[in-house]
Amino acid sequence: MKRILIVEDETAIREFEAINLNRVGYETVEAGSGEEAIEIFDSDPAGFDIALVDVMMPGMDGFTLVKELRRRTSSLGIIMLTAKSQEMDKISGLMLGADDYVTKPFSPTELLARVDSLYRRVHQSAANKAAGDLTSGEFTLDLRRRTLQKNGKNIELTQVEFQIMEYFFTSPDTPISRHDILKKVWGDNYFGEEKIVDVNIRRLRMKIEDNPSEPKYLVTVWGMGYKWNSV
Repeated sequence: MKRILIVEDETAIREFEAINLNRVGYETVEAGSGEEAIEIFDSDPAGFDIALVDVMMPGMDGFTLVKELRRRTSSLGIIMLTAKSQEMDKISGLMLGADDYVTKPFSPTELLARVDSLYRRVHQSAANKAAGDLTSGEFTLDLRRRTLQKNGKNIELTQVEFQIMEYFFTSPDTPISRHDILKKVWGDNYFGEEKIVDVNIRRLRMKIEDNPSEPKYLVTVWGMGYKWNSV
């Protein structure tokens, strides 16, 4: 199943996205508002792989919708559609749990590339579930349930967050560049900006650190990238 929920209040744009996704084998379900999207999703929570969410919509906007979707599931891939000039929209969407963003106006090629990339990541995560765990100090990465535990308490991660943590856990105490994280998690064919890595690190720190502003575990290596402290 390759099923996408398209959430866009402008009919012409929504149909444009659906036509291009249908052409390459995705099944699409369209919603003209955030409220309608929630109704559709709640009727079949396991029925979607990805949601394409426009930021600017009347009523429930894209940010609120992403927050509501993330409250319901960590496994759904979410791509936000943002205006070119609204840099904070991109950061806000990522902080709320979106996995990626596409800037309007966009070409069909760019949209399909981003959707394909996220679809591969979501399904690679599902296919690679294993029985074992990775442990680092008070943290345990549960490879079967795709969760992180701190002192036995579950921390729910998105698929992207899980893959970042898995990368760090397999390379403890080793500085890793933003570029390497981007290529490892988002793939060799991803041509987005490295700031998506920084935003995901900020989001992870809010989940795992006692004091996110003074990280103890997921630390910055200035001029390089980030490092996971295994102590």
